[in-house]
Amino acid sequence: MADALIAVALLLVAASATAAVATRDPARQALVLSVLGVVLAVLFTTLQAPDVGLSQLAVGAALTPLLLLLTVRKVRRRPRREEDPR
Repeated sequence: MADALIAVALLLVAASATAAVATRDPARQALVLSVLGVVLAVLFTTLQAPDVGLSQLAVGAALTPLLLLLTVRKVRRRPRREEDPR
């Protein structure tokens, strides 16, 4: 039973990592990265490492995607400067 659960978690990790790489829009990519962080936290918990799973949940599923979304928002709001045609 535990081996089947680990295999399902590994398949979910592979699928979500592939989706994160295949996504072109940076905002959607950050959201898929958050899903990948949650799936990795489930995998670590399944592998009897709850402390690593909680760390992954905090950093990989919450903090990193939030920082990426804020960065994308700030970059998209910045007006483009005209280059000096000297």
